[in-house]
Amino acid sequence: MTDDLEPHDGSELSAHGEAGTSHGAVGLKRYEHALMGTYGVPQRLLTHGQGSYVWDADGNRYLDLLGGIAVNALGHADPEWAGAIATQAATLGHVSNFFATEPQIRLAERLLEITGAPTGSRVFLCNSGTEANEAAFKLSRRTGRTRILALVDAFHGRSTGALALTHKAAYREPFAPLAPGVEWIPANDIAALEEAMGDDVAALFVEPVQGEAGVIPLTHAYLSAARELTRRHGALLIADEVQTGIGRTGTWLAMQAHGIQPDVVTLAKGLGGGFPVGALVAYGPEVATMLGKGQHGTTFGGNPLAAAAALATLDAIDHRGLLAHVKAVGEHLKQTIGAIPGVADVRGDGLLLGIALEEQISAEVAAAALEAGFIINPPSPDTIRLAPSLTLTHEEADTFVSWLAGHLAGRAARTSDAAEGSDA
Repeated sequence: MTDDLEPHDGSELSAHGEAGTSHGAVGLKRYEHALMGTYGVPQRLLTHGQGSYVWDADGNRYLDLLGGIAVNALGHADPEWAGAIATQAATLGHVSNFFATEPQIRLAERLLEITGAPTGSRVFLCNSGTEANEAAFKLSRRTGRTRILALVDAFHGRSTGALALTHKAAYREPFAPLAPGVEWIPANDIAALEEAMGDDVAALFVEPVQGEAGVIPLTHAYLSAARELTRRHGALLIADEVQTGIGRTGTWLAMQAHGIQPDVVTLAKGLGGGFPVGALVAYGPEVATMLGKGQHGTTFGGNPLAAAAALATLDAIDHRGLLAHVKAVGEHLKQTIGAIPGVADVRGDGLLLGIALEEQISAEVAAAALEAGFIINPPSPDTIRLAPSLTLTHEEADTFVSWLAGHLAGRAARTSDAAEGSDA
């Protein structure tokens, strides 16, 4: 799928390939020889973006409905965001945490404000969701307890502490033994939670929406029970809002839509709008002081560039009215996609949606979508995940809805014709 805007010509790649070889193919071959294969073979070599679109090295345009996996809150190359980073880079790029900077302080104050944290709450700034969850894991150890409850199909990251919380055996087993004490219980099963909870539990980790599991929301009843039971037993309720936070579901935090305040919230992804930044918010003075001087740290946490990027992202979401916009576009997508034959359900809220297909063909659909100019993600065999920029327009969304309806209808027709042919 090409576009009228002039793409980067990829000339920097041509010296490495033969005449007639696509720039993308040449670049991906260079990637293969230069980078570890931890992510498999990349699908495309992307060169630039604007708004909800990205372009590859061969000039093809794609509607980015994955948003860097819920990261590019303002889309690509947002002028306000890029300008804030450029201004900060020309002022102060980095200092150690032996010193404070104004952007660092303002970001922490802003996070306390939007998360509704009570007096005495504090923020720890880091670089990623994994680091935020690692900090939360260490904080939970400061309770003096070692049992931690997490949910089946949970994904909390790939560093050793966060990985110990992540349920999928294929992620954990090659690196065993990991930190002990983690137990997994089924999501949305209140009886199982009641049975597992006790006075020896340090913390319960929850994702309000389990993204890697196929966009599975936790119910209001389950989250309410989680809050009541953790409070009764003196355990921490830790909400991993790395993917759901910063307006992704139409509120600053997904937990806010349930009216539930956890003890700890972890954030990243959309917080920096594309610049690496993460955060842990500890609610109230007791939790906020569990990690003392020298007990945790990171060289780049609170970096002025990262803080400037995050502040620009939060300010833009606020003054552009994107929380309401996310709710409107998300509801529009749920209704229109849910009406497509071949779609069993649409889960999630705002612009974190899981399209449940009637057949286990999500990888096939994602591959066809890419060829047609749409970037989507198949987290499970029967589910397509959408996590586009919060600025996605109704019109942009409708182009994908039309394509998906046509693709599923065409596939159904081909399947029917093949069945009829085999009966003849």
